[in-house]
Formats: sequence, C-alpha cells, structure tokens
Amino acid sequence: QVELVESGGGLVQSGGSLRLSCAASGIISSINDMGWHRQAPGKQRELVATITSRGFTNYADSVKGRFSISRDNVKKTVYLQMNSLKPEDTAVYYCNVDLGSQGYWGPGTQVTVSS
Repeated sequence: QVELVESGGGLVQSGGSLRLSCAASGIISSINDMGWHRQAPGKQRELVATITSRGFTNYADSVKGRFSISRDNVKKTVYLQMNSLKPEDTAVYYCNVDLGSQGYWGPGTQVTVSS
C-alpha cells in the first residue's frame, strides 16, 4: 500500500509564495518521475511540473520562472516552491509519483491566491 500526503497549501495574496510538500510512504523500492498537477474549478487537471529520478525538470509554460520543483529521494518527498503567485494559480494541487509498475496520486491540497 502506497500513500501520498500533501501539505503546504493555503490562502496567500497575489505576489506571495507557498511551498508544497508531498511525502510518499509504504512499500516503495524506487520512484521514477514525481510531479505536480492542478485543477481549477470548471477546468481540466493540468500538468504543473515534473522531475525525474535524475533531477531533470519540466514545467508548464504558465509557471516557468515562478515555480521550482525539487525532490528528496531519501525522504521520498517532492516539493513545489511557488513564488510570485497569481490569482490564476488558484486550484487544487495534486502530487503524483511513478513507481514503474503503477502511478499514485495524492488527495490534493487547496491553493487560493487572492487579488
């Protein structure tokens, strides 16, 4: 059984910062890609950022230069540092991990950016 627990969401003013964390627990031998997606009300879930096991990163154009993804393989945790937040970043943020045989999603954490 694998469980993902997200934390760090909340309410922030436009221009502010938040840091999301997602810790994986359970029977895990190795983790391939880790990433963050988000879903705003009335919209489809979209990719925010991913990071490979070797540390290669990929970002959505809308967050490039403002968000930074990182991971700690010992702690089995992925982070998303979000700076210069905008109201359009408001969404539920979901982490996901690829264990090779199967992918897992966290329950989501709400991020709300007020103007």
